[in-house]
Amino acid sequence: MNKKQKIIGRGSIGINIVLIFVVGWGIIETNFANEQLFYEEVQGNLVELEGLIHHQNEENWSEPHLVTTKLGDVQNGLYLSIQNGQYLHTLSNSDREVLEKLSAKLRQYPTDKLYEFATITETDQKQFEDLQQKLREAGLGLNVTISQDWDTFMAQVAVLEKQIDAPLQ
Repeated sequence: MNKKQKIIGRGSIGINIVLIFVVGWGIIETNFANEQLFYEEVQGNLVELEGLIHHQNEENWSEPHLVTTKLGDVQNGLYLSIQNGQYLHTLSNSDREVLEKLSAKLRQYPTDKLYEFATITETDQKQFEDLQQKLREAGLGLNVTISQDWDTFMAQVAVLEKQIDAPLQ
């Protein structure tokens, strides 16, 4: 090979190494962004939901719409996160199934409609209080150490999903 071909060959190898690095970095960034979406939109909202239910129980359910609104945030976060995970191929089939089952079970609870708060009965209050206990037992509550580890998060979601009855009792 002449000198020109050697330079082109080495340059090509260098460009390929840079491209592999860029693609690898992009995959890492995508996975990180997807996990952050789950932590913020699902895990964080589940923790806040637990706290709001506890607060409303202590306040004799003076503002139940706070709970139903937060539950709507959880459901929206689950939907968005599942769709994002599927689109980016960062969500395993087993994780997707667990998250979809949890979403279906949470849809049993009353939530707000557009421009209208849900009406909460005493039975609904009791079911929300049971949900609050289940959230705490799964490790998704206020003043409970929250992990930023994906496997831990999915284990918590799996515990919660199994604990929620369908249909509600």
